Amino acid sequence: MKKVLVIGATALDMIINIEHLPKTTEDQHILSQSMALGGQAYNVSDILRHFKIPYTLISPIGNGMYARIVEEKLKEKGIVSPIHIMDGDNGFCLCMVEASGERTFLSYHGVEYRFKKDWMNAFNLEDYDSVYISGLEIEEETGIEIIELLEEIKGKMNPTIYFAPGPRINVIHEEKMSRLFSLNPILHLNEEEVMSYSGSKDIKDAIRQIFQKTNNTVFVTLGEKGVYCYNEECEVTVPTDKAKVVDTIGAGDSHMGAVICGIKMGLSIDKVLFQANKVSREVVQVQGATLNDEQFKKVVLESCQTGF
Repeated sequence: MKKVLVIGATALDMIINIEHLPKTTEDQHILSQSMALGGQAYNVSDILRHFKIPYTLISPIGNGMYARIVEEKLKEKGIVSPIHIMDGDNGFCLCMVEASGERTFLSYHGVEYRFKKDWMNAFNLEDYDSVYISGLEIEEETGIEIIELLEEIKGKMNPTIYFAPGPRINVIHEEKMSRLFSLNPILHLNEEEVMSYSGSKDIKDAIRQIFQKTNNTVFVTLGEKGVYCYNEECEVTVPTDKAKVVDTIGAGDSHMGAVICGIKMGLSIDKVLFQANKVSREVVQVQGATLNDEQFKKVVLESCQTGF
């Protein structure tokens, strides 16, 4: 099986639990706090790791306090970053989780969002048939180098490109989006992102508008309603089971990661989405963006028992 190239950030998630977001000048005591690895690319790669899908994570490690913590936590999982940058530190994300489980992010971007096309000279790109990217990296100044890399390898190897723009879909420069869409990526978004980007008031019309730009599958997560998939050959909604939400950090990333795994495993689209819903449901029932090995085994067991 060929590998997945995962390009993007590994950041430090500082998670604080609060009753509600404070108003201006309001003082609050936090309910609890914790620290864990995060970042969209890392979260996606961790799902690939669980499913034993071969991958390479291109996620820069800097030089500083946060970089040291990130590097140590990666080593605990047997991951060594191939990219080191000495002129800056990694950033962090302050994740404020309300009692409802909904989360609000305040991010400080460090070197983890940088990218240089020359970094890929050390890799045999023919080993890869899939590439994952997110909107945060594309929005950055060096995001143009990711696009240039994809344009180069698209003509040579025609990899499957998975693009999760996130809420940045509305602020990424139009030229970047146009060049990316011309590469026919598979898109993964949530309902709010689709509606705001398209300007449509009808979800299916909004998705079709986006499909016309990419001519490839569009996956849209619908929260507790499940996930909707649209392409020329199928249009399907796969429901999900109700979850006891602890927080929603990493829900979309884990769903995206599981979609990539299912496609790499050759599953039917129904089974791909069933699997992704199971993984994402488990992630929102634990604190933080990822699952430990025991939590993941629970997902696999439940999936087997319910027909996956």
